[in-house]
Order: sequence, then C-alpha cells, then structure tokens
Amino acid sequence: EVQLVESGGGLVQTGGSLRLSCAASGFTFDDYAIGWFRQAPGKEREGVSCISSSDGSTDYADSVKGRFTISSDNAKNTVYLQMNSLKPEDTAVYYCAANTRGPATMLGYLYEYWGQGTQVTVSS
Repeated sequence: EVQLVESGGGLVQTGGSLRLSCAASGFTFDDYAIGWFRQAPGKEREGVSCISSSDGSTDYADSVKGRFTISSDNAKNTVYLQMNSLKPEDTAVYYCAANTRGPATMLGYLYEYWGQGTQVTVSS
C-alpha cells in the first residue's frame, strides 16, 4: 500500500521558517517524482516544487523561488521542503504527491498518490 505522510506544518510569523517532511512507503524509489502542492481557502491547488529521484532535478513555482528548497533522502524515503522567509500568502494546506511513472512536474493531475496534507499558517 502506497502511503505519503506529511509533517512539519504549523503557525509561524512572517519571515519565519518551517521544514515540511513527506515520508513515503509502499513503492520503489527507483524512478519517481515527488511534488509539493498547496491549496489556500477559496483558491485552486497550485504546484510549489518537485524533485526527481533519478537525476535530482528540481523545479519551483516563481512565487517561492529563492525562499523554498526541496531535497530528498532516498535512504529514508523522505522528501523535505525547507521554507524560509515565509509570507502570509504562503498560508495553505500543503500536500505532497508521488508520480511513480513519470518525470518531476508541477502538474498535479499527473500524480498518482497524495498525502493528507499539513497546515501552514503564516501570521502577519
């Protein structure tokens, strides 16, 4: 059974930092991609960042470039999202998702498996 479990969300002030974790199990990490997505109340889900296990390539949404960093620890089957210089507009539920059949992409509909989400709230 494929499982993705996010953790690390919380309440932080503007300018603060959080590190989200996505622990994955139930599939082989030979050729997969993990994406981070977020959804704020009343807004559509948007891609935040993604990473490919095969070559370590990454991608970021323009809104988080220079502030967020995605990384992976394949030995632990865990992907991290380090979020620095947080802004109130980063407030959302953050989800990680796995694409076990294709490359890293910011297109959410290509991801097969999703975690339950973790709330990030940035106060002004």
